Amino acid sequence: MAHFRPVFSVPVIKNKPDEMSLEIPGVLWRRDPQAGEMPLVFDSPHSGTTYPEDFQFCCPFDVLRTAEDTYVDELYDAAPALGATLIGAFFPRSYLDPNRAVDDLDSALIDGAWPSALAPSHKTRSGLGLVRRVARTGIPIYDRKLTVDEILARLERCHTPYHRVLDEACRRAHRKFGAVWHVNCHSMPSQRSGKKGGHCADFVLGDRDGTTCAPDFTGFVAQVLRERGYTVRINEVYKGVEIVKRQGQPAMHRHSLQVEVDRALYMDQKTLEKSPGFDRLQSDITELIEAIKGFAQARLEERERG
Repeated sequence: MAHFRPVFSVPVIKNKPDEMSLEIPGVLWRRDPQAGEMPLVFDSPHSGTTYPEDFQFCCPFDVLRTAEDTYVDELYDAAPALGATLIGAFFPRSYLDPNRAVDDLDSALIDGAWPSALAPSHKTRSGLGLVRRVARTGIPIYDRKLTVDEILARLERCHTPYHRVLDEACRRAHRKFGAVWHVNCHSMPSQRSGKKGGHCADFVLGDRDGTTCAPDFTGFVAQVLRERGYTVRINEVYKGVEIVKRQGQPAMHRHSLQVEVDRALYMDQKTLEKSPGFDRLQSDITELIEAIKGFAQARLEERERG
């Protein structure tokens, strides 16, 4: 029997209502630059903890929550005070993943005929696509298929507005400054055991093999993190998915970089509680944002000089 739950938020929402420049309840929030605006946009699409009434999952809730990038939005909390826009989702990734294309859908999940062609990725075929089939390998999220109308409603309610708000923020910065640097913020399960497939790094940066931002931006972010003692890998396992693909057009001075951070640095991966390392990591990420601000300012000045 499905776990039918009312709308509720796991108590990890950090942003106060008066700090939000835009809020679509249950969907997303946006905080605009507080002073000294820069062409910087940060977004956290997977840190949402508001589980919608119509989810009706059948798996254990603690297993379902492991899909969250819990606290990632809070790690980047200083961005607006440093002149950047910060955007985050309220809805959970397990309900609908805004970092997947609208055709990246598993037909095995659908009850009925989908109205357009599908292009499922390898992740989707394993159950981890736009709408997930499994919470973890061997643990299905649903005890039924989802109707076409159900999935279309999730897309209209969550996917479309998330991308619209992110698109608008990046376009606005680009119009005003002639360039924009966008950072897509994520966390990754720790694989420090060294088992096959593990990344064994503190951060993984993804620019889809140099196609979504200029190499000097990727290299700069990697250097800043390494100078703070972190291990960094580039385009290993996590290369970036739909969001950086949509936002990144380096030839047009639109740069988009995915940043994954190892959850073991800041949280207990079983209890999902913050660990003693959270404050240090948050401080280091604030310094990273400050460094990116300086990088963008230098590039803007170079363009002005000509």
